[in-house]
Parts: sequence; structure tokens; C-alpha cells
Amino acid sequence: MLSMIKTRLRSESFLITPLAVVINPFYIIRKGLHESIKKIAPTITGSVLDFGCGSKPYESLFTNSQSYIGVDIEASGHNHTNSKVDFFYNGKKLPFEDGEFDAVISFEVFEHVFNLEEVLLEINRVLKPDGQLLLSIPFAWDEHEIPFDFARYTSFGICHILNKNGFQVVFSKKTTTYFLSVGQMFIAYFSQHVLPKGRLIGKLSQLLVIFPMTLLFLLLNALLPKRYEYYCNNVVLSKKIH
Repeated sequence: MLSMIKTRLRSESFLITPLAVVINPFYIIRKGLHESIKKIAPTITGSVLDFGCGSKPYESLFTNSQSYIGVDIEASGHNHTNSKVDFFYNGKKLPFEDGEFDAVISFEVFEHVFNLEEVLLEINRVLKPDGQLLLSIPFAWDEHEIPFDFARYTSFGICHILNKNGFQVVFSKKTTTYFLSVGQMFIAYFSQHVLPKGRLIGKLSQLLVIFPMTLLFLLLNALLPKRYEYYCNNVVLSKKIH
């Protein structure tokens, strides 16, 4: 029973349901990601490579894939206790043949890649002609998986790098409004650095402080003008053109 509860809570960290607004201090950013990826995932078919897969949190969304393989780097800013890695690679060359995959997906990974242009060329290599690359990357978020956090990209910046390295951008979306991004950053700060920690008191703080705060930001966002110059994440779909 306890194992099932833990599994459900881990799932709620990424595959957002209404319960997550109560229990997840990162509800705003994760909801934006989940909704954006969920809309595109069913269009991804064939053989899929999850680059920087970790625990493969969004695997269940790719209902039309024929195969789903995860690759990650062994030395990173997090341990692989809950990871579902099928192959490790050395950060230079992926252990796959040219043109092996119909699609590559990569979520919240490229900010940890110091040699992004080299990696994009390697991803391009293992994609079939017209193969798809679906990625998400943060814009407004704090440093994480330290010291392996190297970059933030604007929507223009990531699209420019993709175009420069053999990809054509098909779709690009900012996952949150300006106001919700500010709200999520404030909530994250409050949750991690102000409220007391501990198994019981932490859960009470989430329920009594963070949950109402999240609802307030969601309500105000519905009333205020929508702006997108500041946002949490980019979700970008591109295809291999050469």
C-alpha cells in the first residue's frame, strides 16, 4: 500500500491531475509542461529515443510509439535510483546506428548540456530523414542539478540553435504566462527556503500555505492580461531537414 502511494505521488509530480494542485508545490510549471507534451505526444510514432530519460516520466503519453528507448549519461547532477535507463552514453557519441529512430524526445535536459550544438548533431545523426525532435527546456527556473546546469535559452535562442544544426522548427510554445511564472518562482522560493521541513510539518505547510497560494495565483492569472515575455518553459517540435 505504501509503495502504491509513493508511486502515485511520483506520478503526480509530472502527470498532473487535479490532485496535484493540492500536493505539488511545482504544480504551475509541471501542469504547463504536461499539457503541452500531452497534446503533441500522440503524433509521435515509430521508434522513439528518450534522450536524458531519467525515470521516463512522460513515457505513458507516447501511446502511438512502436518502441521507446531511454538513454542517459551516467555522471550527472542526480543519482539514477529511480531511473529507467536502457543505455548509458559517454556524452559524445550515442550508442546507436545512423538513422535508427523516427523521433527523439528530450525533456528538461538541454540546460545541462555544455556542448549543445555537438549533441544536436549527434541526435540528428541517429534520426531518420524527416525524423522529429520534441524537447522542453526551462527559461525561468533556478539552478538545479548543480554543478551540471549550464544555460537558459529564450524561445528565439533555442529555435536558432535548432535551425543551425539541421532542424526545422515546426511548433514552439511557451508553457506559462508571465504572471504564472512569477507566481511559480515565488511559490518555489517559499516552499524550499521559508517553510519548515519535515515529513509531517512539510505536508501541513503544503496543504495550509502552498495550496492556497497556488489557487490565488491561478485565480489572478485568469483575471489579469496574458503576457508571455517571461515564462517557465519552451516546448519545441522540430524535424530533421539534413
